[in-house]
Amino acid sequence: MIEFIQGKVVELTPTQAVILTSGGVAYSLGISVYTYSDIQGKDEARLYTYEAIREDAWILFGFSEKVERELFLLLISVPGIGGASARMIQSSFSPSELVEIISSGNDGLLKKVKGIGAKTAQRIIVDLRDKMVRERSGEAPAIQSPGARSARTADEAVTALTTLGFQQSASQKIVTAILGEKPEITVEALIREALKRI
Repeated sequence: MIEFIQGKVVELTPTQAVILTSGGVAYSLGISVYTYSDIQGKDEARLYTYEAIREDAWILFGFSEKVERELFLLLISVPGIGGASARMIQSSFSPSELVEIISSGNDGLLKKVKGIGAKTAQRIIVDLRDKMVRERSGEAPAIQSPGARSARTADEAVTALTTLGFQQSASQKIVTAILGEKPEITVEALIREALKRI
């Protein structure tokens, strides 16, 4: 297993990072909005990895913190939760929020995530509640990008939402509405707000 990939951030979107290692190999990794906000604006990054190897594809997921990867591994251990669903959940909540949601049994918030129905939300809580620690110390807050430009913010948010499986027209409509209410909102916050409304 690849523990982590470290190198130059060549490309970065809210759902994907391309890291060029010192050996000259560029890796494309699927990331969450949380990881995106954590490495945005950095020239270099270290992403802890999880490899999903299937017959038809080899997919790498990247995480800026080990705790996020640990949560990802716990999520995909739940029947019915694959890598895409786990990433969707982790794009909706920070690691500390997700720990609190599961440990407190708040299936209502989990059900708001696209593709997570009532039974799946309850299964996540039943399977993982005992594995969660209610209080985690030392977790860094998500890095906010100062003075985000509305047009670029909107484009990045819509791209992220469509990559996560939402229709472009619906994504644009919600993103535009949110930007009208909060013109200085960051990309990460915009995507999270859109995921709650869409």
